[in-house]
Amino acid sequence: MPERILAAVILSLLLLSGAQAEPVEDKRASELRHLLVQECGSCHGLTMRGGLGPALTPEALEDRHDIGLKAIILHGVPGTAMPGWERFLTEEEAAWLVDLLREGL
Repeated sequence: MPERILAAVILSLLLLSGAQAEPVEDKRASELRHLLVQECGSCHGLTMRGGLGPALTPEALEDRHDIGLKAIILHGVPGTAMPGWERFLTEEEAAWLVDLLREGL
């Protein structure tokens, strides 16, 4: 059942989202980097090489689609420790984080 929910979320994002992340303001970019290192890093490792959660390095994300990654950031993964961040992030900010992860920290 959770797979169906995640699939529906990914499909809706495919239909509604653009391909490129919108630029974020410098102050917000700094806040998002801090969020990524401190909040995401608490499970994925401060260097994003994995921990409780999987690695989020560019190599680990090579075969993952941006829209699916954005959906996971925004909506979490049911039945796991991965929370959704939709209350705190816009779709554009989630896409910006995906771009940042693809570049590497």
